[in-house]
Amino acid sequence: MTDKIPVSVLVVIHTANLDVLLIERAGQPGFWQSVTGSIDAVDEPLQLTAARELGEETGIIADGQHIVLRDWNLSNVYEIFPIWRHRYAPGVTHNTEHVFSVQVPRDIAITLSAREHLQYAWLPYLAAAERCFSSSNAEAILQLPAITGLARPT
Repeated sequence: MTDKIPVSVLVVIHTANLDVLLIERAGQPGFWQSVTGSIDAVDEPLQLTAARELGEETGIIADGQHIVLRDWNLSNVYEIFPIWRHRYAPGVTHNTEHVFSVQVPRDIAITLSAREHLQYAWLPYLAAAERCFSSSNAEAILQLPAITGLARPT
């Protein structure tokens, strides 16, 4: 197995009503998150990484017409959790995460990667942000109304 490249994507999946899809990690039950994943090669475009991870983890295909990935042009640098550092080259402690979102209908079919995730849940965006174990994921979810221009119905 080759070392992971410390550049990744975060894809926040949401509806027009700002319900957010979270998925529970198989290897760490209780850890809820949006879609995440690292680039496979140093020259892999981030948009391609986001579309690949979205499809692999949820079965949602970003076709560019009905399901469109939105690049937030925002990146976060964070310390890699010690339990995952063994996946990277020795001495690598930080990752750069690039944020994307995708708006989908609430009734879209979700097919999880059983190897990676146990279950999924649709939650109002504030509840989703509270459930995330990753602070950068929670912060991205909290920015949904401003980034998308959508407002949660009252």
